[in-house]
Amino acid sequence: MRIVHVTPHLPPDQAANALLPFQLGEWARARGDSVHFIAHPPATGATMRPDVTWMPRTRRTLAQRILRTGSITGAWRIRKVTRHVLSSADIVHVHSNGLLAEVSAAFATSLAKPVVLTLYGTEIWHYRKKAGIDLFTRAYRRANAVTFYSQRLLDKAVELGLERPRMTAIYPPVAASFRFHDASAMTEARRALGIAHANLLVNVKRLHPLAGQQFLLQALPAVLRDHPDTHLVICGTGALLPELQAVARSAGVEQHVTFAGLVDNSVVARYCAASDLFMLPSLLEALPTVAVEALASGTPVISSDNPGGVELHGVFGDDVVVVPREQPAPLAQVISDALARKRRTHSATQVIIESRFRADSVARQYWDLYADVMA
Repeated sequence: MRIVHVTPHLPPDQAANALLPFQLGEWARARGDSVHFIAHPPATGATMRPDVTWMPRTRRTLAQRILRTGSITGAWRIRKVTRHVLSSADIVHVHSNGLLAEVSAAFATSLAKPVVLTLYGTEIWHYRKKAGIDLFTRAYRRANAVTFYSQRLLDKAVELGLERPRMTAIYPPVAASFRFHDASAMTEARRALGIAHANLLVNVKRLHPLAGQQFLLQALPAVLRDHPDTHLVICGTGALLPELQAVARSAGVEQHVTFAGLVDNSVVARYCAASDLFMLPSLLEALPTVAVEALASGTPVISSDNPGGVELHGVFGDDVVVVPREQPAPLAQVISDALARKRRTHSATQVIIESRFRADSVARQYWDLYADVMA
């Protein structure tokens, strides 16, 4: 089978809609399928690859945005560049939204190719039906199947009037490198990272207002009053770094915070294993893979009441504690209480991880769906 993935991102970009297409491609090749990608170049620049057709992003002038001529020109370029690749596909798997995804989905449909559309969050959380030509809604309605990154995202689509046949939630996969660490193994992982503090909090997210790290930093002084030897590591990059550093200085916790920057996934796995608590103060999440990775490592999660955090609490029970968004005081109290009674995750959480979030389970759900839409 020849599978073509159309996605806005590919690694080294770390977005969910970069990692899942890449993983699906690796799994498909392992079972003997042929895989090709159509994607925008990564932020760090594109490298020549025979399995990727790079599509530069359309840059529109103000006049083009007003008259929408930029989108028309961009759509023509996408069809021209992708024609040969899409024509040779047995199935086209489109990820997320945007001009590349939406035009490719329409073109694949016109070529009578089965189309699977996978949605990750913002496409639905911020959905507004457009007047006139609405490429996203058209792609959504015409796809042979639509998968969602979480059940709550699917439920939101139904609430918005987007119910349709063949819509299903498939959770993201957790890599084997995120494996359970008991208290002893956690201590060894912390030692290997050179961290000697009694308590370690970890957050892994892009430095962006929606990630909510400022509220975590504002909660830290109250935590330190109860647990002075506590350190917070924030892994991720973004334009918000100077502002977050200023928040840490203003709160008087600068010496208790490390901004680790963009770290390799293998290092993220070590931080997840080494931490007492994984922090997810985000304002909006569909299904936060990083939190599931922490749970797989044996680390309980404290999340704001974003949709993804609430869903994970429903799946994993009290291994995921939910607190109100944008409120440092209750967040601090829950952290302090958890550090006073430190523990690793329950055995039931590991059973759920293995049965629903590991690569073989996720891959099997997609292969079954591919077979269904091609039948």
